[in-house]
Amino acid sequence: MTSPLHILILGHGEMGHAMEYLLKDRHTFAIWEQFPQRNYPYTTLEQSAPLADIVLFCLPVNPHREVTQRIAPLLKRNCLCVSIAKGLDESGKPQRKFLRKTCLRINRTRFCMVRRFPRKSAQARYAFAQLGCGDLAAFHAMQVCFNHTRLYIEHTFDIAGISWPVILKNVYAMAFGMADELQLGDNVRGYLATAALQELNQIAQVMGGQTGSPYRLAGLGDLITTATSESSHHHELGRKLAREETDGISGEGPHTLKMIKQHRLLNTENYRLFQLIGEIVQNPRNVRSKFDDYFKQAFQHPPQN
Repeated sequence: MTSPLHILILGHGEMGHAMEYLLKDRHTFAIWEQFPQRNYPYTTLEQSAPLADIVLFCLPVNPHREVTQRIAPLLKRNCLCVSIAKGLDESGKPQRKFLRKTCLRINRTRFCMVRRFPRKSAQARYAFAQLGCGDLAAFHAMQVCFNHTRLYIEHTFDIAGISWPVILKNVYAMAFGMADELQLGDNVRGYLATAALQELNQIAQVMGGQTGSPYRLAGLGDLITTATSESSHHHELGRKLAREETDGISGEGPHTLKMIKQHRLLNTENYRLFQLIGEIVQNPRNVRSKFDDYFKQAFQHPPQN
């Protein structure tokens, strides 16, 4: 049996609670919450950061910049920082950009990311994740951290190749909700999966990732889990949009669309399904006819390889 690790969990939302459940019987841990509202013995960064062997960022992407700047000077030299966040901040950057820059510059802290960790894993369900890092020692440390749980971790060196599919899958998941609400059928669901994966693979390469990375857990696995689950927030957003509802249309997917357009991160004309979803989010009218037009154009003028 390995020695217990000192783990600092940042954020006590769904992911923070899941990590607490998995780690509580094997490791020493503390939880920091930016906005504590419950009767819980939260720690301070000054108390726990210097002791941490591993820091788990269970935060939304936007607070990452501020929190990394606060925590980096407090960390041990070999502390391992792991971010589980998905999405883009208001500058259009994924969390890996500033987390890696800040922590590595100040403390040479190793950096990696965990992807595809189902929210209900705290209920003893199986969970699967990809961990992207350039240091295999970091991967082995995370294996040790969770080796007594049902969380199984797969390693990849391709951080960019798993970052973008995870960010964008919430956009594509809305299309599945739209199709289900319109009762377009199982064949359409199958087509959407192949079309989304093709575009994810193309986008990942444009963003510096390797071809084929989106076909692993952080791409295909995350897409299927999010896009086909009735409990998925973005699947439900798609259903609302198909009903031409505009209230409550918020989340990582709509925010990602906004950031990509605002910061011109992609030429969306090259990705027809992505463009269709963006048009519907912006103007959820005549959604069925927009799907009809999309299918006609997709098969009359297939994309070039």
